[in-house]
Amino acid sequence: MTGPAAAALRDIPVEALTAEQAATELHALADEIAAYDRAYHQDDAPLVDDGAYDTLRRRNDALEARFPELIRADSPSRRVGAPAAPGFARVQHVRPMLSLGNVFSDEELLEFIHSVRRFLKELRDDPGLPLEFVAEPKIDGLSISLRYEDGRFTVGATRGDGFTGENVTANLQTLDDIPKRIPGAPAVFEVRGEVYMRRAEFLALNERQQETGGKIFANPRNAAAGSLRQLDPTITASRPLRFFAYAWGEVSEPVGETHQGFLGRLQTMGLQVNPEARLCRTPDEMVAFCRELGDKRALLPYDIDGIVFKVNRLDWQERLGFVSRAPRWAIARKFPAERARTRVNAIRVQVGRTGILTPVADLEPITVGGVVVARATLHNEDEIARKDVREGDTVVVQRAGDVIPQVVAVVPELRPAASQPFVFPRTCPECGSAVLREPGVAANRCTGGLVCPAQAVERLKHFVSRDAFDIDGLGERHLVAFRRDGLIANPADIFRLKDHAEAIRGRERWGERSAANLLAAIEQRRKVPLERFIYALGIPQVGQATARLLARHYRSLAGWRGAMVEAADPASDAARDLDAIDGIGPSVAADLTAFFAEPHNLQVLDDLQGEVAAEDFAGPAAGAGSLAGKTIVFTGSLAQMTRSEAKARAEALGANVAASVSRRTDFVVTGADAGSKAKKAAELGVTTLTEEEWLALAGEG
Repeated sequence: MTGPAAAALRDIPVEALTAEQAATELHALADEIAAYDRAYHQDDAPLVDDGAYDTLRRRNDALEARFPELIRADSPSRRVGAPAAPGFARVQHVRPMLSLGNVFSDEELLEFIHSVRRFLKELRDDPGLPLEFVAEPKIDGLSISLRYEDGRFTVGATRGDGFTGENVTANLQTLDDIPKRIPGAPAVFEVRGEVYMRRAEFLALNERQQETGGKIFANPRNAAAGSLRQLDPTITASRPLRFFAYAWGEVSEPVGETHQGFLGRLQTMGLQVNPEARLCRTPDEMVAFCRELGDKRALLPYDIDGIVFKVNRLDWQERLGFVSRAPRWAIARKFPAERARTRVNAIRVQVGRTGILTPVADLEPITVGGVVVARATLHNEDEIARKDVREGDTVVVQRAGDVIPQVVAVVPELRPAASQPFVFPRTCPECGSAVLREPGVAANRCTGGLVCPAQAVERLKHFVSRDAFDIDGLGERHLVAFRRDGLIANPADIFRLKDHAEAIRGRERWGERSAANLLAAIEQRRKVPLERFIYALGIPQVGQATARLLARHYRSLAGWRGAMVEAADPASDAARDLDAIDGIGPSVAADLTAFFAEPHNLQVLDDLQGEVAAEDFAGPAAGAGSLAGKTIVFTGSLAQMTRSEAKARAEALGANVAASVSRRTDFVVTGADAGSKAKKAAELGVTTLTEEEWLALAGEG
């Protein structure tokens, strides 16, 4: 199942979906949101507006809440940003730079507060115990980290994918808001915050760019990101960039007892914090602040798209920990999206690497909230029919700060008299093969397979993409030409292009230097991390997060490949082990075993392994201790902390938390009324721990 296959399901209430329908839609959402994340974080060129993006995120969260057994390892709820872009050295974050969960109403904000109370035992048991939050405007800029050692600024990096960012130290040193030295700072002090641009300075910059023939930026956020990610620091120095600090990463000593106190400490160190930040002591104060800041939003000198609320007590933040890509102790209350009307000039159909046909609306360019928008995906045939979108229609589009809008609805009274419903093609626009639509599935798929140039090229594009093998200089145009002329047919052929060096140098628009650069870039990718290798194979439902989860679990290519082949037998230990991985559901497991059951795929894999090597998994340091790298299963009721808090603590110590017991399980923690999992542990000889033994092992005893 694919993204377009699920779009028609989005109008069905979550509570009315079957598990099979939910799995289809979760697959689609994972792929679609990943593409939007890459465009936003890597390219500073968003492909969808904030309102549409948030709608997809909320739908994903609702599906996962109802079907927790279907949560995917590559779920957007487990992923942050996108990998670092080429052109900058990479910086690995000692503590991941994660994102925030979102709420969109007062009711959802209050539910978040209740969830914090439910998580912490003392708050759950005493409803009257105060719970304070610090509220800060959510700046629409670029997240960065600043590392200070012995008070001296040493390294500055972008967030990237949350684990690895871009080294932009030289550029950040040009910002007046970032001090070069901080007297009295801890020996290691990593400050995190947002680089942004004020509206007035953004408009002035665009005027200068227009006068000199330079790039015109769509909005202040894009201008800030583009200005910071310049290879020439003098360009960054010429741009009016500013910085607000709001968090910390790696530190050699505690930063304080409260978040409010931490912000005050930042100010004494010479760092800028948002002057609108406020301590809220009650839920009513939080709701009132949302309305107050929403009313004055347009009067602020910079763009904001919401308010961030953070639990004030830092010891409670520590205990709450993180879930997937976001902290449990913070939430972003987002503001509503903006809307406008424009015309659909044309509807085009594109073919993806899996053969799915996706319609795209070309729009009459229109400015919405200061940003020009010009196209939008229409998802699939059913989505077009449901909204009855036609060429020439006037449509309502929605955005909240990005470029490509969501088509909300058609304005029927403005429809041209001669308009006709859009007829979806029954043959592939790329190869002319028949288009197949299976019963009960929304996706139209080209049946051309390997004879379809769009699919073949898209598969190769995926293989060389930034998130996969990241081969610089091998773009779509070159892949199309090389494949057409018989130089490459499958991924391994890319690494044999050196045998065609003379032919490449003699091609139009190629020369000695460009050919040498390409071949050198290819040679540099003969070794890649295991998670990139897995992702590059293009296995259905295996996105970046799933690939990383598999790499972390199996550690080596040989271990993973052998386990996947063995897992084809549902009664095998390998199948049970795969099923036990938290985040790998039955649908993903089926796609993995199906991939390895196909002889052609194994031939491609053998060929590829003859040319490249996948490095064994080496994740970021998870912290010293006996739990790092161990697999833990919790069962029964715990007395001294909630199950959620226990799981969060285990993950913070570098452990893997599994949903079921297998031979790879290291510990089963048994609380009161432990059931079948404890029995299974005894049968397999897996070590069981009481709650007290678990607390001692976790350093809580």
